Order: sequence, then structure tokens, then C-alpha cells
Amino acid sequence: MELNFREIATASMVLFAVIDIIGSIPIIIDLRKKAGHIQSEKATIVAGLLMIAFLFVGKEILNLIGIDVNSFAVAGSLILFFLALEMILGITLYKDEAPETSAVVPLAFPLIAGAGTMTSILSLRAEYATVNIIAAIVINIIFVYIVLKSSGKIEQFLGKQGINVVRKIFGVILLAIAVKLFAANIKSLFI
Repeated sequence: MELNFREIATASMVLFAVIDIIGSIPIIIDLRKKAGHIQSEKATIVAGLLMIAFLFVGKEILNLIGIDVNSFAVAGSLILFFLALEMILGITLYKDEAPETSAVVPLAFPLIAGAGTMTSILSLRAEYATVNIIAAIVINIIFVYIVLKSSGKIEQFLGKQGINVVRKIFGVILLAIAVKLFAANIKSLFI
């Protein structure tokens, strides 16, 4: 149970790729437009707490309610799939009647701490020390907070056309991640 910088770096990179906060910038900007503002602190804290809690009790909670990790990942892949469709097609599937809650849903969960992130955390737990995974989560949460706080500046830098291009590109990437997550986990549901 000691800090291992190699494990921290590897786990941080895995989580960074799965969280893909850079690719979520168009979604964040859209949420900010719908809700008027984004509660960066609340979204970051909730996402971080969800990830750390899931690290310790995730598998047990899923087993307790009769859901295996694969079913959880398939459900998360469907949410990512619909978010990607919104990005690519420019349609609105997610309609929040109370937009002030956008800090938690869909921002903290499933966008930041979604099924891909949770299943990655369970996978990392099998290989790395818990303290190193917590350090990787904290590093990623700090980066997420910085991106959430500067989303307005990023939008100004890219402009409307730039945001549309980035939105479509990352929509396709998010769609591919959703399909991969779905394909990797759907097989085990029928075995």
C-alpha cells in the first residue's frame, strides 16, 4: 500500500482516455447553454466521490442488486450512444425539465463518472494498489475541473464553427466508444 508513480501514471492515462473530458467539451457547452451555467465544483466533487465510492464498493453494490458489471457497462454504453447521436445529428434527446440539476445528471454521471469509467476502475482495482487508483482519480478530477471552469474560454477560442466541427468529430469518437463498450460486454450477458 505505498505510492507507485508508475501505477499512478498508467491508471491516470487509462482514466483520462475513458473520461475523455476534452471530447466532452461540446456537450459541456451545450449543457451550459441549456442550464445557463454549469456548477463545475458540484459536478467535479460528485463525479470524484462516485468514482472513489465505486472503487471500494462498486462490485458489491452491483452484486447486491443483481447487476453484473457487464450489464452496467451495456447500460452505460446506451447512454453514451444517445449522447453521441445528439452531437452528430444536432438533435436533442436529453431533455431536462429542471436544468439546474445538470451538474449531476448528465455531467457528473454518466459523462464524467459513467459506466466506462466505473468498469475501468473495477479493472484497475484488480491490477493496482487502491492508493494509486485514488491518486489517479484525483489527478483526473482536477483536470476535469479545469476544463469545466474554462469551457467558456475554450468556446470563444474555437468559435461557433470550430465547436460544430469538434462536436461532430468527438460525437463519432463517442459513438465508437459506446459501440466498443457495448460489443465488449453484450456477449457475456448471453453466456
